[in-house]
Amino acid sequence: MKNRNIFVKNHPLAEAKELWLQALEGIGFGSNMAAIQSIPVDKSLGYRLAEPVFAIHSSPSYNAAAMDGIAVHFADLAQASEASPVHLGKGKFMPVNTGNALPEGFDAVVMIEDVHYVSDEEVELAIPATPWQHVRTIGEDIVATELILPEGHKVRPIDQGAMLATGVTTIKVRRPPKIQVIPTGSELIQPGQAAKPGQIIEFNSRILAGYLTDWGAEASGSAPVIDDPEHLRKAIKKGVQENDIVVLNAGASAGTRDYTSSVLAELGEVIVHGVAIKPGKPVILAIVDNTPVIGLPGYPVSAILTMRLFVRDMVYAFMNLDTPKAEMIEALMSRPLASSMGVDEYVRVTLGQVDNTFMATPSGKGAGAVMSLVRADGLLTIPAGSEGIGAGEKVQIELLRPRQEIESTLVFIGSHDNILDVIANQLYKQRPATRISSAHVGSMGGIMAIRRGEAHLAGTHLLDEESGEYNISYIKRFLADVPLQLINLCYREQGLIVQKGNPLGIKGFADIAERKLSFINRQNGAGTRLLTDKILRDLDIDPGSIQGYSHEEYTHMSVAAAIAGGSVDTGMGIRAAAVALNLDFVPVTEERYDLILPLKFREDNKVGIVLDLLRNDRNFHEKVLSLGGYDLRDCGKVMYEQ
Repeated sequence: MKNRNIFVKNHPLAEAKELWLQALEGIGFGSNMAAIQSIPVDKSLGYRLAEPVFAIHSSPSYNAAAMDGIAVHFADLAQASEASPVHLGKGKFMPVNTGNALPEGFDAVVMIEDVHYVSDEEVELAIPATPWQHVRTIGEDIVATELILPEGHKVRPIDQGAMLATGVTTIKVRRPPKIQVIPTGSELIQPGQAAKPGQIIEFNSRILAGYLTDWGAEASGSAPVIDDPEHLRKAIKKGVQENDIVVLNAGASAGTRDYTSSVLAELGEVIVHGVAIKPGKPVILAIVDNTPVIGLPGYPVSAILTMRLFVRDMVYAFMNLDTPKAEMIEALMSRPLASSMGVDEYVRVTLGQVDNTFMATPSGKGAGAVMSLVRADGLLTIPAGSEGIGAGEKVQIELLRPRQEIESTLVFIGSHDNILDVIANQLYKQRPATRISSAHVGSMGGIMAIRRGEAHLAGTHLLDEESGEYNISYIKRFLADVPLQLINLCYREQGLIVQKGNPLGIKGFADIAERKLSFINRQNGAGTRLLTDKILRDLDIDPGSIQGYSHEEYTHMSVAAAIAGGSVDTGMGIRAAAVALNLDFVPVTEERYDLILPLKFREDNKVGIVLDLLRNDRNFHEKVLSLGGYDLRDCGKVMYEQ
């Protein structure tokens, strides 16, 4: 790159960012630069996932005893009572300890406290057993193919355990950018040394490297470089050879010992030197050997704020991730605050809440006042065209401390559907601080949660047999006083999930009843349970003739997992669950699945992202359709409003 004369020029912030972005694009920075690498889960702590992680095996992967006791067949104890205890002989029971695989042919565990041994080969039992009592069934924790972690997630210790528990041993992650922070100045000494007059303890590199690490970079500091052009030149050359980004601290101004600008102009090209911001005006943005080099001011607050402005986006761009959006709140200024015209000023503030109003108070303005940032709760930006802020004026504050995670959680209660995993992944990608907390309690459970004000959204697929309409009659009955919208998520196929190849030749519920095939049901209140009951009534089949009718699970994936594990022959569920576990499917009907949205949450940002996904995100639609068994013809459409 050619050299050019360098002058400190106060570029407006927007102009400086645009010039820097153009320079970075010119060297291909942020354009799929981050290598995607496979690493062992054991070594993945702190890395960002390059793709979502799904369970390979169900956890637990076998039906396991949840208590110490004996394994039995629940039907053998149907008549057991205190007055008429049941005796089981050899072959009718088997001792088990907690965690043992349930022996083949047994489907319940009796606690050791309830077992009376008549002899080593005979026991007496006075209490009936229910199917699968004290048994951890296959997939109770998580079912194979279910989402464990979304793309972009930063791996925590508990995440490592969850992945390993479900058979995931290697994952793909994005390599973080390698960044070196080089402090400059002959006056710098290391922490722990006694400072003489004119000497300064070097701590900036630790702060800056810490922020870089927190943003996801692989950051390191170096020994201070004295104020000498040759020493600085060598340090920069070595830094750009070994790192993806180099950050220089101090020497960026126009003092007699500030050599950074001239050395960078000699080695490469200075894109920007000087930005109209306060603090942080003398920042330098340069390119050396196709490597970004950023020269930050020496004062710690100036250095931190300018690094946030110009480097943080680079770290995330390197890893092909969106920079997390700043969390903003509205507050009232507690006192007037003057500002210099012509510069964007960043003021650290402390916050307090009075009733429902946040009050903002400046915590200090000095560029070297480290404690102003330590104490700060937020950051106020005063734009270049403003002379200041008046007392009582409304302002927007960027939070530097997180609110409770509960405030960033979208609560979903109701019927289960595999689309929720897709929504959770997309939601996290767009807004990393946000997650979905979902409780699968069935359609009626979701309606009751909305009635009690406990959820932002509820999933429901309840069919009114008289009208043939889905959900609306139930809303009018149970939520008549709640202003809400009923928004379509999808149409989906419901049917019988069976083993691959359907070896038993199951065609419908008549086969199940006549041939005494084992069945797994959904819980009371679930839309699938209501659909099952309707079909049985239409066919004039007594539920009591269905072996396993009272054996309940709470999600379609749990039903599919039980069938895949061989615990049962069949069960009602959606096609997507069968596809996910490589099972076969006997279609029964298409149903409409809707979301109930109380109007008071319609403007909530979390809800807004979900609605935008449903209505406008083609990639989201493609992911859903790839699951199998879905039709999105009305996805996002308001089906009813009251």
